[in-house]
Amino acid sequence: MTTLTDRKNAAISRGVGMTTQIYAERAENSEIWDKEGNRYIDFASGIAVVNTGHRHPKVVEAVKAQIDRFTHTCHQVVPYESYVHLAERLNALTPGNFAKKTIFVTTGAEAVENAVKIARASTGRQAVIAFSGGFHGRTFMGMALTGKVVPYKVGFGAMPGDVFHAPFPIELHGITTEQSLAALKKLFAADVDPGRVAAIILEPVQGEGGFYPAPAAFLKALREICDQHGILLIADEVQTGFARTGKMFAMDHHEVAPDLITMAKSLAGGFPLAAVTGRAEVMDAPAPGGLGGTYGGNPLGIAAAHAVLDVIAEEKLCERAEHLGGRLKQRLAAIREQAPEIADIRGPGFMNAVEFNDVKTNLPSADFANKVRLIALEKGLILLTCGVHGNVIRFLAPITIQDEVFAEALDILEASILAARG
Repeated sequence: MTTLTDRKNAAISRGVGMTTQIYAERAENSEIWDKEGNRYIDFASGIAVVNTGHRHPKVVEAVKAQIDRFTHTCHQVVPYESYVHLAERLNALTPGNFAKKTIFVTTGAEAVENAVKIARASTGRQAVIAFSGGFHGRTFMGMALTGKVVPYKVGFGAMPGDVFHAPFPIELHGITTEQSLAALKKLFAADVDPGRVAAIILEPVQGEGGFYPAPAAFLKALREICDQHGILLIADEVQTGFARTGKMFAMDHHEVAPDLITMAKSLAGGFPLAAVTGRAEVMDAPAPGGLGGTYGGNPLGIAAAHAVLDVIAEEKLCERAEHLGGRLKQRLAAIREQAPEIADIRGPGFMNAVEFNDVKTNLPSADFANKVRLIALEKGLILLTCGVHGNVIRFLAPITIQDEVFAEALDILEASILAARG
C-alpha cells in the first residue's frame, strides 16, 4: 500500500526537509490534528509564524472579508489603502524615534535581500557584515549572510562576495562581548575597510543559531561602531518580532534603534507577508521600481496583519509571553538536578530554549536533544531543535495557547527529558 510519505518522497525534492511525518488535517490555536485524527500540541507554530495561534477568529474573519472584496491587484499597479495603513502602523510600532517608511514583500529572505539592497543604495557601499550562527534565509544573499554551513550552503557553490562574518558573543561557548568586538576590529584591520561597509546585520536573538540573545553591551557597541563609520545597523526580526520576546520587537528591550528592521513570519498570522521598515531617508534611497514584487503586500496578508496587530494589543500578548516564558523556564529549572544534561535555560519572553550537553564530556549533545524531541512527539508534543551543534530545543508555542494545554505540554516536556535519560 502506498503511503502519504511514499507519495511525498516520489513527488517532492528531498531538499525540502521535514521534521515530522505528521500530515495536518486541521488546526486550532495551539493544537493540530493529523489525517488519522491524532492530536498534537504545537510548540513549533510553523517556526514562529502563528504567535496568535492557528486560525485566530479575528484573523480568519479579516481574511474572509478581504476575499469578498479583492484578492490581488499588485500594489505597484493598482494600490490599496490597507497597504498604506499597515505601513503607517509599522512605522509607528518599530523601535526608533525618527521618521520611517516601509515596504512589503513576501518572505523573510526577501525582506533581508531588500534590506541589503536599500543599505547599499543609501550608503553607496557594498560590503555587509553578519555573525556566526546567524540565519538570514535560503536565497543566495541570505545563504551568504547565514553563519552556518550545514545544511544551508552545502552544494550550492560560490556565495555572493563582500560578505564577512564575525563571531557572535555567546559566553556559554566561550565567546565574550569583548572578544566579539575585538574580532570585528580585527576584521576592519585585516579584511575590509569599514568605509566600504554598507551594513551590519544581526538577529537580536539568534533563531536557528540557538536562541542566544545578543548582550545589551554588544548591541550598544555595534550602534556606536556603525555611527562612527557611517554603517547602517540592520536588525533581522523575522523570528523575534510581534510579541514573541515579551516586547513587540526584540530591539525594544534595548536602548538601541536599528536603521533598518526586517520582519515576516508572525506578522500575518500564517499568511505570507514580510516587510522592511527603516529610516525614511534610507528607505527612499532606491529609485522608483527598484523595490517591490508581484505578490509583495498581498491584500490577504495585509488584512491578516492588521488583525494580528489588533489581537496582540487587545489580548496583551507581550505580557502573556513574559508569563508563559517564566512558567516554562521555571519548570525546566525545577528538573535540572534530575537532568544534568541541561546546560542552559534561556530566552526573553516566550522565545525560550534549553541546551543539552553530554554529562561525561560536557560537549554539546545533539543526540540527547533529538531523543527528547522524538519522545515528546510520541507523546503528542511537537518540538523543534536548533543551534550550530543541534543540541538546543527551542520553544515557539502560540502565545495564545490555552492554560490547560500549556500545563499538559509542560508535563509532556518534563516526562520526555527524564525519559531520554533512561
